[in-house]
Parts: sequence; C-alpha cells; structure tokens
Amino acid sequence: MIECLPLLSTDDVLRDIVNDVMEIRIREHAVMQRIAELDRRGAASELGYKNLAYVLRDAVRWDRTIAKRRIDHARLLASEVTPTGSELPPELPVTASAAAEGALSIEHVAAVAEAMKTLPADAEASVVDFAREHEPSSVRSFGKELAYRLYQDDPEPRDADPAPQVNDLTLHWRGDLLKVSGTLDKVTGAKFEALIDPLAKPRPTSEEGPDPRSRTERQGDAFAELVDLMLRADQMPEHGGEPVTLTLTMRYEDLAGQVGSATLDTRERIPADQIRQLACSAGIIPLVLGTQSQPLDVGRKARTFTAGIRRLLVIRDRGCAFPGCDRHPKHCDAHHIKHWADGGATSAENGVLLCRHHHTLIHHSGWTVKMANGIPVFSPPKWLDPDRRPRRNLINAF
Repeated sequence: MIECLPLLSTDDVLRDIVNDVMEIRIREHAVMQRIAELDRRGAASELGYKNLAYVLRDAVRWDRTIAKRRIDHARLLASEVTPTGSELPPELPVTASAAAEGALSIEHVAAVAEAMKTLPADAEASVVDFAREHEPSSVRSFGKELAYRLYQDDPEPRDADPAPQVNDLTLHWRGDLLKVSGTLDKVTGAKFEALIDPLAKPRPTSEEGPDPRSRTERQGDAFAELVDLMLRADQMPEHGGEPVTLTLTMRYEDLAGQVGSATLDTRERIPADQIRQLACSAGIIPLVLGTQSQPLDVGRKARTFTAGIRRLLVIRDRGCAFPGCDRHPKHCDAHHIKHWADGGATSAENGVLLCRHHHTLIHHSGWTVKMANGIPVFSPPKWLDPDRRPRRNLINAF
C-alpha cells in the first residue's frame, strides 16, 4: 500500500526521509561488515580473482576504484581476529559504533578516516561527534582545524629550510588578447585576492535578471577594473564598509615573541616572521576585545554595521557562524540577531556574520540564532531535531 504523502506535513515528510536514510546507513554498515569478512577469508583467491576489488566489481557492478575504497573503509570499521582467535577492536572504534547506529554514511566514514590520519586516537570521539551533525566536507575542515589546534605549540621543524616562495608572471599576446598567468606567494596572493574580491561581486539583480557572468568571468572583469583603478589609485573601492583591508588574528604573546603564526580571513596561516613584511604594505589595526578605542556599539542611531563593529565580528566569528560553514568573512553579511526594525541594536552583541546562503536561511526557515555566553548559537527546525538542541560553528571555534 502506498502512503498518501499529501496528507503528511512537510516536517513529517522530511522526518521520514531522515529516518529512512538512517536505516539505509545501517544496512550499508552491515554490507561493510560482510566485505570485511570476505577480506578476512581471502575470498578473492578462493574465487580465482586477483583481489577483492575485482570480485566486488563483478558482483555488484561497482567501479574498481569505488570497490577498493569500500574495502579500505570496511577494514577501518570491522574488528580483527588474530591467528589465536582473539578479537581486536576496529581501527576506528567510535566511528564504527556511530556507523552501526546509522548516524554516519560511508562518505562520513571516509572523511573521519582522512581527518584521523593527522590526529591522535583520543581525538576520534570529537571528530565523530562533529560528523553526527555535519556533512563530510565540513568534517574534513574540522579535522584540519583540530589538528592545527593540537599541534600549534609544537616547535617548528628545522630539518630543512623551506623552499623560497617565488612570484612569477607570464604575459603572452595571442593576436589581440593578452594571456596572463602566474603564481603568487601566500602573502601576496592574499593581498591580491582581497583587492579582486569586492570588484568580482555579482551585479545586483535588475530588470534583466541576475548577473549572467560566471565566477571566472567576473574575476576577469575585476582584474581589468583593477588595472584601471591602479591608474587612479586614490579611487580604490571599499569592501565591507571600509577600504580593502587584510585582517590577521594571532595571540598577543606570539606577536610579542615573533613566534607561531597569524591567521588570515581565508584561514591561511602566515608565519610570524612574515608579519613584519606584510605590515610594510598593509595597514595594521590593533584590536583588543572590549577596548574603548573601537566603536563597538552604535545603538539605535544606525541600521548598518560600522567598520569597527564588523572588525569585531570578524575577530569573533572568523567567517560565517552557521554550524559547519567555512565561508570566509569577506563573503559574509553582518546580520541583526534581533531585527533592527524590532528594536535590535546595531552592536557586536546583536550581530553575527552569515554568508549569503545562511543569511537567507535564517530569515526564511525554521533555523534561529541567539547569543549564548557571547557566542552565536543556532537551533535547527524540529524536522531536523525534535529537541532543537543548540549548535555552534566548531570549525571557526579555533
């Protein structure tokens, strides 16, 4: 009998999908256990095949690369039996338990496994907890940030001097067109990206519709405009309410001792010995949380966030504050948590950085945001979590 879906609410349909996907993941885990059993038995040799990937290719019509990946993941999730008959736990026991519950997909398992290559075993629980609420790509980002957090105080390796970073640029005329290609070091590349980004924004939607240009076309036009702007350098555009600026975040003790690294808006890390070089050509704006030297609260006088408030939001949120999002600050809007029209102040305490997608989501969906202990936290709609347990962006928490 086919269920009459039109009689169900949208929330009920979505909740059913969530439950069905969990059941599918439980079955996928059972399949992985059987693959691990075939691997333990040496089934490929028994059946006359070169290896198990070829067996699975013929049995279930997987591409051999997919079959090999499934075998690798099955080995991570399955317990191992020693020649004496003792059973050893899986290589990733916490991941295996979550996958058996249906909380993780095969893609999640792959992301956790990738993250754990650079993390100690006791970090697995943290990565899996994050994976229970986020998509695989966010799990990879979380793993990278967690690894940096764990090892940031380790001494820098001194085995060999790093290769010098070289800037190169090639100009080649092809008829009436000049082909430009090159490579920039990390610092120069970050400065160039900060110049290009405000010029490469899509044009506002008009009667002709949205901007039809692709991202590469917009960046090409931005580069052409940048050339024109450099001919009249006193007319450089503003971005985020202030002249083009690079924001670097680092611990005060590292800055004073010229050790460690600073983090750009893009999450690229700049070694301390390059900060002085960057300061030669970029303005450095001191910012101490809670200082009276910045206009952190403009009350009811202004609806739009000032450059000073936005700088504080960048320091606090480090990009889109929505759980699992890794969009950089320059791609984010400042959002009033309590709407300005409803009496909300234009202040850091009532502001949060959101990328365009999540800004729209907060305004038009069941997701809500509020401040908790000075940190923005988000509550999902009931179809996603009936208890609406608060979540925060752990990728940017570092």
